[in-house]
Amino acid sequence: MLGNFDKRLYQFFILWYGCGVVLLAFDLLPPFLEWANTVFLILAGLLGGVFFMRNYGTVIGSFLAILIIIFTIFIEWIGVQFGLFFGHYYYNPDFGLVLFDVPVTIGFAWLMVIATTHVIAKQITHSQKNVTFQWLSYSLIGSIAAVIMDLILDPVAFIIKEYWIWNGTGLYYGIPFSNFLGWFFLAFTLHTFLFLILHILKRWKTNRDEGWMQRMVILYHLIIFMFVIIAATGQLWLAIAITLSLVGALFYLYKRFKEVTP
Repeated sequence: MLGNFDKRLYQFFILWYGCGVVLLAFDLLPPFLEWANTVFLILAGLLGGVFFMRNYGTVIGSFLAILIIIFTIFIEWIGVQFGLFFGHYYYNPDFGLVLFDVPVTIGFAWLMVIATTHVIAKQITHSQKNVTFQWLSYSLIGSIAAVIMDLILDPVAFIIKEYWIWNGTGLYYGIPFSNFLGWFFLAFTLHTFLFLILHILKRWKTNRDEGWMQRMVILYHLIIFMFVIIAATGQLWLAIAITLSLVGALFYLYKRFKEVTP
């Protein structure tokens, strides 16, 4: 039963994703369907949650998913209220259900980010024998992978879609540099939590579901592809060039270390 639910959820996401790419890329999404963006982010987050549950067990996976959602909403609330971590910004009121000035969907979006980058970073660093070095390399690569995603996500969300508005400015499409530092350190903290929790529970080496691991890698690239398409409609060529170059390098590392998996 659970396997069928997993399959249907993934298929529904792919269908929703395909429709979304077309509607957003060609600016065909009418105002009364703006709620579709909220559904998309929730679906993407749910896929990340299902991965954690399928790979590490229902109890541990649920705990990790809830931890990521609550922690990221809390950090985003601090960011919105005090301008810490990401710079001074506020969310568009049409961006879904808001809790403490932060859309709940942001927690699901972060769940997707951490789940996908967790799989990629874990695969690249799985052969490291020293635990300390493995933690550091895993958390660094996972955080860099998250920032790579943000390099295309933020310009599109800010300039083209106006999902959130910055009060400050920066050299990269007017986005404060503190935003990317905030993404890096938040992702680093969450990946460190994952590493410690899974090691304490002796689940770090657990890879129960290869299919869901592959889906997380696919999801990472699907999200970036969608934002690249939308960025092209807004002629954000620098963001596209930088993002695709870094994604290519990251995917090369992923494939190289996957091929040598014992």
